[in-house]
Amino acid sequence: MAVIIPAGAVASISDRGPPFWRTIFEELRRLGDVEGQNLAVERYSGDGRPDGYAELTHEIVDRNPDVIVALSTPVASAARAATGTIPIVWTGVEPVRFGLVTSLARPGGNITGVTVDAGSEIWGKRLQIIKETVPSASKVVYLGMRADWEARITELSEAGRQLEVSVIGVPLQESTPYQRVFAKIAQEPPGAIIVSDISELLAHGQSIVEFVEKSRVPTMYSHRHYVELGGLMAYASDPTELGRRVADDVHQILNGATPSDIPIYQPTKFEFVINLKTANALGLTIPPAILARADEVIE
Repeated sequence: MAVIIPAGAVASISDRGPPFWRTIFEELRRLGDVEGQNLAVERYSGDGRPDGYAELTHEIVDRNPDVIVALSTPVASAARAATGTIPIVWTGVEPVRFGLVTSLARPGGNITGVTVDAGSEIWGKRLQIIKETVPSASKVVYLGMRADWEARITELSEAGRQLEVSVIGVPLQESTPYQRVFAKIAQEPPGAIIVSDISELLAHGQSIVEFVEKSRVPTMYSHRHYVELGGLMAYASDPTELGRRVADDVHQILNGATPSDIPIYQPTKFEFVINLKTANALGLTIPPAILARADEVIE
């Protein structure tokens, strides 16, 4: 099994890394696929360079693994371009819009996996929560990558009209230093920020959280990992549930199933996590009604 991520390192079952990866290997072990015994795992990182995904995935395909696990839609797109036969288990956003699969129910081809997105209503929910937390916020910045920027701005703008909030998109690109984008936002600080769920941004999670902390802008994230790094709040799918689903797909494929027969899993349960320590540092009082709705409060 080959595992490819946009940047950083893939945790093993014994690491104190993100729960998503630990859960994958724990669940594989429970299913009988044990790394170092009957399962060999090769780990690869894109080092935060999307322009290198194609070369990296071709090198991996040449090694002919039994299955490729690809974290992020751009990584999976590169892997799919490199092979139409090796099974790919992917996790990311909008597989149909980006042409990875035919449909969620019947993927077709050699890709299946897990989408972290559950449609436009989730983005409306995120905007609603941050607006209720900061009622004075009339302008909200959406911080995302160019690949997902236009679709998200459309969804958030529609929700914003109902909430009397103006949503402004600020796209990040690998060719543009993030600090330059952050400086542009800081020139006219918005009332709040919403951060994209695209996996490439997770590699820069610490930088994003530190910028937000310095700018003192309340921020809603799309992965709980940001909140664990010190971000204010997240409305996000459960990473352990996603990890179990990825492991189950891998197990099925290792035992003869074809990706085209395995439906894409779309989460139905989302967790609302608040970092109260961060709220206090921002001088922000979280309304009692918002605190009561939180699944977890980090103090």
